Amino acid sequence: MKADRRALVPDALPLRQALDHCQPLLHLQQKLADAHARMNVIRPLIPSGLLASVQPGPTDENGWVLLVSSPAVASKLRQLLPRLDAALRQNGWQTSPIRIRVQSTIPG
Repeated sequence: MKADRRALVPDALPLRQALDHCQPLLHLQQKLADAHARMNVIRPLIPSGLLASVQPGPTDENGWVLLVSSPAVASKLRQLLPRLDAALRQNGWQTSPIRIRVQSTIPG
């Protein structure tokens, strides 16, 4: 009887294969890869003292979000937006606005 049950249960898919067949997760992976690729393009233009305070955020039909740790960092990045936009255009991204959002911190 045990052998009959095993014959009815299909082999489990490896996790990577299962994820590759899940359309919502594939879409999310593509968006994450796009955000990180954009960040790699603009990273050299961001002052080294600010890099630890800037993270790539999501991309959507309205543009791309950079997440920053403080209003001061947001202010400095807003000054750099023309250079960041130009670098992205030179590397093949269509002109889509970069939005800067201050991340709220969770009290620890």
